[in-house]
Amino acid sequence: MPARLVRVDRGSCEAVTGDGRVRAEFGAEPAADPSAAPCSGDWAALLPGPRPTVQALLPRRTAIVRASAARDSHGQVLAANVDTIVVAVSLATWPDLGRLERLLALAWDSGATPVVALTQADRATDAAEAQEAVRPAAPGVEVLITSAHTGEGVPELAALLTGTVALIGVSGAGKSSLGNALLGAELLATGEVRAGDGKGRHTTVTRELFPLPGGGVLIDTPGLRSVGLHGTAEGVDRVFADIEELAAGCRFADCGHVAEPGCAVLAAVESGELPLRRLLSHRKLSRENEWAASRTDARLRAERAGRLREITRNQRAMYRVRGRKR
Repeated sequence: MPARLVRVDRGSCEAVTGDGRVRAEFGAEPAADPSAAPCSGDWAALLPGPRPTVQALLPRRTAIVRASAARDSHGQVLAANVDTIVVAVSLATWPDLGRLERLLALAWDSGATPVVALTQADRATDAAEAQEAVRPAAPGVEVLITSAHTGEGVPELAALLTGTVALIGVSGAGKSSLGNALLGAELLATGEVRAGDGKGRHTTVTRELFPLPGGGVLIDTPGLRSVGLHGTAEGVDRVFADIEELAAGCRFADCGHVAEPGCAVLAAVESGELPLRRLLSHRKLSRENEWAASRTDARLRAERAGRLREITRNQRAMYRVRGRKR
């Protein structure tokens, strides 16, 4: 029967079926690639019975994938089949635009639509000024000022959310408080942040689906201390759409925007049209993405070579057995 995974634990999960919520076990062997492992938001084929079992996962429409915390060439899926991603940025301190661009690259590359929620507006010195500073770093993305404490901006944010909604951001960004405001109930655990740097502890340790009052579901993800990119070339291009547009005017098609003559991007920096910070951020994320892609390609080549060696060993063993029978 069809089911959707609501919460994934070690070796088992909670799933919703047409008959309600059930606890199910995983029937298949663990996948070699962690990104293929079951995740909250996955649709699955469930074998019902006294001990329901997940037999297979359906192909994902979208997935939020970051680089693995183990620093290997695999990715880690934070949530699957997401339609809208709310990137939470706290206004308790001045927004880190470089970190926001990184989170937006992750969001765009997932296939979902990102929205930026500037949270904790009740603690901001000048929320409107921060909003104006954030907008150039989020081209094509709605940027809303919100406060879970006062309710400011929450109805406007709710009106933008469709389908499956995922909350992402660093610890202490107010994701869980904002999630509770959207859910209309205190369902997500919240915690205090340090006054010195605005950082918080990981109050969210699992990913679970909760139904939203206006339809759809919400997934609150654990706070991200580090956000490594994992093959997010398309996401980087979307975040820096202004640079891509300027690059169309460069003299050379393969311009690296470093010191090439006739570079429209460098000209925009010199004229003040494009902030130097934004160009440096683009270079950094592009280099990181290229490095991650090269590691993935190397892993895939090694896996293909390993499969070929295994096939060769099996063939030789088969020939030896046939030779003995003769």
